[in-house]
Amino acid sequence: MRRVVVAILSVALASCLPVLAQNLSTDPAKTPSGVYTVNAGHTQVLFSARHLGLTDYFGRFDKISGTLNYDGNQPERSNVDISIDMASIDVPSARLTDNLKNVFGVQQYPAATFKSTSITRTGPDTGQITGMLTMHNVSKSVTLDATFNGGELSAMSGGHVLGFRATTAIKRSDFGLTSMIWSPFVSDDVHLIIEAMFDQQKS
Repeated sequence: MRRVVVAILSVALASCLPVLAQNLSTDPAKTPSGVYTVNAGHTQVLFSARHLGLTDYFGRFDKISGTLNYDGNQPERSNVDISIDMASIDVPSARLTDNLKNVFGVQQYPAATFKSTSITRTGPDTGQITGMLTMHNVSKSVTLDATFNGGELSAMSGGHVLGFRATTAIKRSDFGLTSMIWSPFVSDDVHLIIEAMFDQQKS
């Protein structure tokens, strides 16, 4: 019986895929303008730093919130306001996870924020988002290289959803994150990868 149920579900999912594929568009103008909120279950901020000059060590932040004021006809007029729960940091070592929470001072500085100040369109579905990143009580201008992965009407929520990927590199020394005993063994450059999904805010 279980195999029959699995088979039915597989067929149903396969029949939906062509519809989903047709619904997805990477043309910003084909997705409604308006206010969108971060889909926390499908948004991550990944980071990596070079360890001993030999390997890239990866981690992530799991709790992201925020809003996107989206203008599909003129994406450069959009703006985004994001907050990262610093206590949601996660790396393969539980001991290092706790250590990094102390480094970030999550009790005193529980959130890092990014607020866009300008957006420049560089291609049909790409752009640069410049904004102020505030972390550890320090604010610095940061530019993200962003790609619009597409938008579609969600069968689950009934509203539109948007997907973006963005990358950048920052220096941890710019934010005063150098007091760790192991700091000399880790690169100052930290690379960020953001995978963000936004849900259309219901009126």
